[in-house]
Amino acid sequence: MNIFQRLAPQGHEIAIDLGTVNTVIYVRGQGIVLNEPSVIALETRNGMRSVKVVGNDAKLMMGKTPANIEALRPLRDGVIADIDVAEQMIKHFIDKALGGPSRLRRRSNVVVCVPSCSTHVERRAIRDAATNAGAISVRLIEEPLAAAIGAGLPVAEPRGTMVVDIGGGTTEVAVLSLGGVAHSSSVRVGGDKMDDMIASYVRRKHNMMIGEMTAERVKLTIGTAVRPQDQGMIMAVKGRDLVSGRPSEISVSEAEMAEALAEPVGQIVSAVKAALEETPPELSADIIDEGITLTGGGALLRGMDQAIAKATGLTVRVADDALICVAMGAGLTFEERAYQGILLAA
Repeated sequence: MNIFQRLAPQGHEIAIDLGTVNTVIYVRGQGIVLNEPSVIALETRNGMRSVKVVGNDAKLMMGKTPANIEALRPLRDGVIADIDVAEQMIKHFIDKALGGPSRLRRRSNVVVCVPSCSTHVERRAIRDAATNAGAISVRLIEEPLAAAIGAGLPVAEPRGTMVVDIGGGTTEVAVLSLGGVAHSSSVRVGGDKMDDMIASYVRRKHNMMIGEMTAERVKLTIGTAVRPQDQGMIMAVKGRDLVSGRPSEISVSEAEMAEALAEPVGQIVSAVKAALEETPPELSADIIDEGITLTGGGALLRGMDQAIAKATGLTVRVADDALICVAMGAGLTFEERAYQGILLAA
């Protein structure tokens, strides 16, 4: 019997990857049951704010809401920026993951993933938000460890492995061995920064302003970490012309996006190289054999593995199901006794 079963034998056991861009929820016995944007839409009526929609429906509203509706992302750089709004979002996500709200539902035991760079105050904010959303117990796990478990790496063995988790707000680089973190570092660079750089590039080079969702769509379609030999793929982009003020459409190329993303990609590569320089020699020897594993949505950027491999000279692979590795790994702490010791008290 594990710690969660002792605390509340009949409660639900839930793992939450509370990401800047997406929230992924794992329920024991069911696997991944929810994967939706970390967005909540609040409606104001008669001076009172209430939740209108969360997740996919809320994301569709971003940049398109009337004055009485706000579409918000309560997390920034992997941590909670607005605890009250985050609490409401988590509660709605948990209810949705468990099949809807019910006064008869037993409260849940929850594991929440946190960035390794998060402070005590930031971790307490996550604990409080999950508790107020209905959790009877809250434990934390550092995202690199959860990502490595979800990617199937032998984190409990006396072998060094390196994982690079590229999320929406942060990139976590960690060297793991014997169920712990031998070295870790974090940079506040991820998918959000890439979107910002694309929007900035289009504004600077084409005098056109594009929205957050358009920038993300460009990144997913023709974004690349490695510059192609020619212009590469071409994509039409719509926005507002900054000179005339009218709606406009331009074409951008894959080569342009490589230029736009060069800075955030370079920061991620530098973080990986810095971590390798700080890794103890015996673990470095293991990493030569094991290589580097990439997880998170940013790992899916075209050519990201090639850019890191070229800079380090090591084998780099993108994990299967990179988007859900963190939640899967956190969920496996319910299933495997060997992983119980790596959980942190909130």
